[in-house]
Amino acid sequence: MEEKNTSYSFFSNIFSSISNFLLNTIEAIIIALALSIVLYLFIATPHEVVGESMYPNFQNGEYLIGNKLTYRFNKPERGDIIIYEYNEKVDYIKRIIGLPGENISLQNGQIYINDKKLDESSYLDNSIKTRGGDKLPEGEEINIPLGHYFTLGDNRPESYDSRSFGTIKEEQIKGKAYLVYFPFSNFRIMEHPEVEFKE
Repeated sequence: MEEKNTSYSFFSNIFSSISNFLLNTIEAIIIALALSIVLYLFIATPHEVVGESMYPNFQNGEYLIGNKLTYRFNKPERGDIIIYEYNEKVDYIKRIIGLPGENISLQNGQIYINDKKLDESSYLDNSIKTRGGDKLPEGEEINIPLGHYFTLGDNRPESYDSRSFGTIKEEQIKGKAYLVYFPFSNFRIMEHPEVEFKE
């Protein structure tokens, strides 16, 4: 009789341990999923860099995280690297160059904001010239509508950006580039240098 009770107790303990383990594992998975959903919806947005439009500051195939909270409390600023929705299927990563209400022009390969030459030396090589496009031809000036931003890729010869398709709406912006997390060898927290004007 004692042997049967001992066996029953042994198997009962094993079953109880397995049940607790499974329940704890399922609970942990559910919590992790819930946190991931909250993170994705309200705090961060993932993005894969596709192409060379932001080279050399971003490499093709890099994965990064964009901070969604920043623009809930502050307006986007000139020089910010942002992730925005280009269309329903594609997101772009570009740099904000022109702000709402400003006049932007292109003269001899240089960007001018309200007739002041922009100093982009903190993120562009001095040898790089910005060519015009359908929406910002060389030698012409356009006004950026309120609630809109003018964005450019750092790799000016290869970037498809506001020069070609115009300004973007503030609502299109999904987040401010925060860190690159893959490949691990390229891990870094992003810098967003303050952009000034040349004298």
